[in-house]
This record gives sequence, structure tokens and C-alpha cells, in this order.
Amino acid sequence: MRKKLLGLTVAAMALLAGVVHAQEEKKVTIGVSIPAADHGWTSGVVFHAERVAKLLMARNPGLNVIVKTSPDPASQANAVQDLETQGIDALVILPTDPDPLVNAIKEVKGKGTFVALVDRAPSTNDNTVRDLYVAGNNFALGQTAGDYIKTTTPEAEVVIIRGMPIPIDQERQDGFDKGVEGSGVKILDRQYGNWNRDDAFKVMQDYLTKYQKIDVVWCQDDDMAVGVLQAIEQAGRKDIQYVIAGAGSKEMIKKVMDGDKMIPVDVLYPPAMVGTALEMTVANFYGQVPVRGVYTIDATLVTKDNAAEFYFPDSPF
Repeated sequence: MRKKLLGLTVAAMALLAGVVHAQEEKKVTIGVSIPAADHGWTSGVVFHAERVAKLLMARNPGLNVIVKTSPDPASQANAVQDLETQGIDALVILPTDPDPLVNAIKEVKGKGTFVALVDRAPSTNDNTVRDLYVAGNNFALGQTAGDYIKTTTPEAEVVIIRGMPIPIDQERQDGFDKGVEGSGVKILDRQYGNWNRDDAFKVMQDYLTKYQKIDVVWCQDDDMAVGVLQAIEQAGRKDIQYVIAGAGSKEMIKKVMDGDKMIPVDVLYPPAMVGTALEMTVANFYGQVPVRGVYTIDATLVTKDNAAEFYFPDSPF
């Protein structure tokens, strides 16, 4: 009887090994469409997309991941069409600007292709557009910054440098307004910096000319904070108490670690989320696990006490 059971166990293990091997050899092609590395955060997106793609292809011999970068919505729409003609089974896309790309994404999804949307969602973000949505918590990113200002400097006069006029920017603004609600915080101005350090530098120069007293600057993105700090230093202004930004770049995390009074905290919004979306998409095919729906990454407040956890000196961002 023992020999019979042993024989059945060996047979079952061999069968399971065969199933696992078949899964590993299963042919799946995933297209990844992301913005070109035009600033620090998107450089991080490109880095993590390529890094995770290599890891996943090594782990799954039948998997092919094609990563394409695009500088604007028109070229990204063309890139999506090009990926579609290569017979992709899934599309992981972080749009340069989501609404102009909705039709291209829906066309892919309409053919039965699995679609994972990352970060920048269109005005209508539901299962007609994607199967999976992976993003940082944009509302919480703004609210965390607002809460910090409300607690630390409740009577502050604040200037805001927004990102781009797309839905996630509005979510961040709404969160910030909720965070400072009920305080004496006064918003002096809000202008777009396009998540770009040069544009933010120019906006901050304008603010410094217009306002003789500014207590705090909130800019949604660490790249923009670089431009903001340069403008403040160049102008020699001493009235500004601190700048609060977001993303978790190694430069800003290091400033927090070092106790830089101008960057006392930062708010996480990691570019590695594209890798999370790619991992989950691969799990849909090889792990056969349900990954449809919305996956939200928390907006952690980085302080001097916890900054070391989020400091990656070898990262490009």
C-alpha cells in the first residue's frame, strides 16, 4: 500500500511539474507604453519598467515584454498601435496625457487585450478603458502635504505650483484643499509648472517678484522642487520657511535625512508603480490570479525618522 501511495505521489508531482513547466513556457507578449524620460520621475518610470521587464522575462521563459517610450500623446498613440500590430496579449500603459489616448486604449481593449492603466487616469476611468488600474493615491498626496502645513504652520501664506491640467493634478489639489481646511492657511497663488524643474523655476521667479512674503511653497513634484529651491537661492529670499513636494526622489529624501530645513519632509509617489502594474499583469497570465480592479499605493509622509527606508542612492531618480 505504501509503495502504491508513493507511486501516486511521484506521479502527482510529475504531473504538477509538467503543469508548472507548461505555464513557464506559455507564450505571452506584453507591450509597455510609457512617457519618455523627460524629467526625473519619468526617468524613474523608464528605469523600473525596463528593470522589472528583464526580471520577469528571466523568470518566465515564454514571456516577451516590449517597452516603448513616447514624448507626447500623438506619438504614444502611434506606439500603442505599433504594439497592437505585434500581437500583444496585454498592454501596460502610463499615458503622457490620458484623455487624448482614450480611443487608442479602448481600441486595444476592444480586441480582448488585457489593459493595465498606470498613474494617469482619463476623466472616465472604469472597465471600459482598463482591466487594472495601478496608481499612487493622488488625493492623499495632496492631503498629506496639506495636513503637514496645517499642523506645522497653520497661519502660513502659501504659493502652489501645480503639475499639468489633467485629472490627477485636480485630485492632488482637492486633497491639499481638504488637508488645510479649517486652518488659517492662505493660498496666494496657483500656477502650473508641468512637473518640470525649469518651468517651476520660472513660476517661482514670478511668485518671488509678485509676493514680498511667502511662508511655504507646495509643489506637487520633487523635480519642480529643484527649480523652486534654485529660484529661492538665486533671489536670496529668507522669508520662505520650507518647501514641500512629492515623489520620493533620492535627492529630496537625502535632504530630509540630512535635516535640511528647506525640505523637512517629502511625500511618496514612487515611479516603481509601473513595475507593480507589470508584475500584476504577468500574474494574470502565469499565476492565473484575479488582478482586475484598482490597486492604490499609499502616500507616505517621509520624515527624518523614516527617510532611510526610502533612500536608494543607485536609482536614477
